[in-house]
Amino acid sequence: MTKLILAFHGADLALDDADLRTRLAATGVTRYQLNVDDEPVAAALRFGPGEPITAFVALWTDGNPEEAVAILTDLDAGLHAWRVTERRPIEPPAVPDGERADALANIAVLRRPEGMSRDDYMDIWIGSHSQIAMDTQNTFGYIQNIVDKALTPDAPEISAIVEELFPMAALTDVHEFYGSGGDDEELNRRITTLMTSVARFGADTGLDLVPTSRYVWELA
Repeated sequence: MTKLILAFHGADLALDDADLRTRLAATGVTRYQLNVDDEPVAAALRFGPGEPITAFVALWTDGNPEEAVAILTDLDAGLHAWRVTERRPIEPPAVPDGERADALANIAVLRRPEGMSRDDYMDIWIGSHSQIAMDTQNTFGYIQNIVDKALTPDAPEISAIVEELFPMAALTDVHEFYGSGGDDEELNRRITTLMTSVARFGADTGLDLVPTSRYVWELA
């Protein structure tokens, strides 16, 4: 099973279309996930040095990845696509097909700093930062996608794409985001610990953050 992630930059794309999913299933896609920056998450923070992203699609396929990418390129010729290896430290709660997850699904695009080896980067990010992120934030879903290969010619060089699910209350309540229970001292401790950790592998500067709503369909 191969996992692909595609980043879209256009507006008003028909990414939740049933016919689109049928066409993708015919190429071997077994699962379709849509994360879109839409009205329910409009109040959330978004930033980053890269081209603004309006939506992500994740595909799990037993077929030819190029066929699936070609179908989605018809919707947005400027999309970027990657083949990834996923890790799921916190499995998100199951939600019925096509139903919005009751969550703020933040997606972060990570870049390895120039001069840092891939081994060192992975050792810090996977080896120690992952646990710190789970300990200091109020996440109930955490998926790490390590980029193996770009599938579109102009895709930027990135290291990983991370999805973290937070309670919807985290949109407007920083204590809900960090799980600090209203304690300002604990909030500051968690923020300081997290920011110190992300700086070790360049995620304090080389990161795009895209807030999204999350939808999943099983196609097989």
